[in-house]
Amino acid sequence: MSTHYTRTAKGLHWAMAILLIGLLALGFYMHDLPLSPEKLQLYSWHKWAGVTAFLLVLVRLAWRVAHRPPALPASMPKLMQLAAHAGHLALYLLMLALPLSGWLMSSAKGFQTVWFGILPIPDLLEKNKELGAQLAEVHEALAILFILTLLAHIGAALKHHFIDKDDILTRMLPRHAKEN
Repeated sequence: MSTHYTRTAKGLHWAMAILLIGLLALGFYMHDLPLSPEKLQLYSWHKWAGVTAFLLVLVRLAWRVAHRPPALPASMPKLMQLAAHAGHLALYLLMLALPLSGWLMSSAKGFQTVWFGILPIPDLLEKNKELGAQLAEVHEALAILFILTLLAHIGAALKHHFIDKDDILTRMLPRHAKEN
């Protein structure tokens, strides 16, 4: 078994990283803007990117199920291996929960998502202003939790690279592509 991720896994990882960081930045930027046509356009772009991220995470999960990731080094303590698996599970759960909470929030607020202005995404809930406000808080809390989990993920990768001096980080870098 290879010690590196496949090219496809790496491509999905880095595409998702760029997309999700952009989504987080846009979400926090637009949140406190006054109501305007610009803000409404930014919300549309945020929702389009959120739907795209949701679909990409489903593709990524399918790829991961069909193509097992490389094993963690045997020299890594079992507790650290457990923490790594828990961290990845948290990231995947949050990558699913964040767009779902946004979709639920938009539905409850009565703002249907039309993906790229072409494909209407069905609302999941009836319009309910109070529930929409609560879901907005859930969406924001999940975003903050995702940022914290992402920072831990990045910190762990850097720790492995600079302190442990193992290949945990390099096996996900694009230039180390070994397989399809």
